[in-house]
Amino acid sequence: MIRDITIGQYYPANSVIHRLDPRVKLLGTIVFVVTVFFVNDLMGLALATVALAAVIGLSKVPLKYMLKGLKAIFILMIFTVLLNIFLTPGTELVHLGFLKITKEGLVLAGKTAIRLIYLIVGSTIMTLTTTPNHLTDGLEKALGPLKKIHFPVHELAMTMSIALRFIPILMEETDKIMKAQQARCADFESGNLIQRMKSLIPILVPLFISAIRRANDLAMAMEARCYHGGVGRTKMKPLVYALRDYLAYLLILVYILIWTGVKVWL
Repeated sequence: MIRDITIGQYYPANSVIHRLDPRVKLLGTIVFVVTVFFVNDLMGLALATVALAAVIGLSKVPLKYMLKGLKAIFILMIFTVLLNIFLTPGTELVHLGFLKITKEGLVLAGKTAIRLIYLIVGSTIMTLTTTPNHLTDGLEKALGPLKKIHFPVHELAMTMSIALRFIPILMEETDKIMKAQQARCADFESGNLIQRMKSLIPILVPLFISAIRRANDLAMAMEARCYHGGVGRTKMKPLVYALRDYLAYLLILVYILIWTGVKVWL
């Protein structure tokens, strides 16, 4: 399960999606997430499917690698689907004691599952095709106008960059701790839910200690290098829009117009 978490990981490849400006990918991800969240019809779902399939194909990231990230939310997805199936009122199809399955519940459960899958895959594409440094620079550049109202843009971007960097590091550390505990005959898979939660204590304690130690080392390293925030700092590779970025913006605008037209028409 730990190895299946792909959030925060970067997949190197030579694709047009990798070469896009991170600001374009941030905007595209936000637009896709918002539109998928409001999808209620087959036409909107088909449009989102075509857009997602096109981006996956252009990214040159294996679909199997992207779908690995869904294993981490599998339990949440099943729980959400079951709640929608049994607690949605409507035309009753099956009656099981105090529970009943309705036609509307099945439709809503299917839409919810598809939304969760599309949201995870769509968000994962951005992190798989963008390095943490580029993602931080893009976020800081996009939120640059907020500096006029003294919003801590650089601090927010730096915090997000550190969080993304620490995700794969902490996952690797968790995997090492689990293997060390299993070598000492620890069992994490047998027993009921409460017993499994108790068995995680030997993992969480050293993991928190390791995370605090890493955070302290990082803070000391930043202080030793006289880090004082983003005032007056320059970029080794400043972000500059290319022709492909403007074309990507145009495609995002076309997607928004088509999606809006579909919503208005239906």
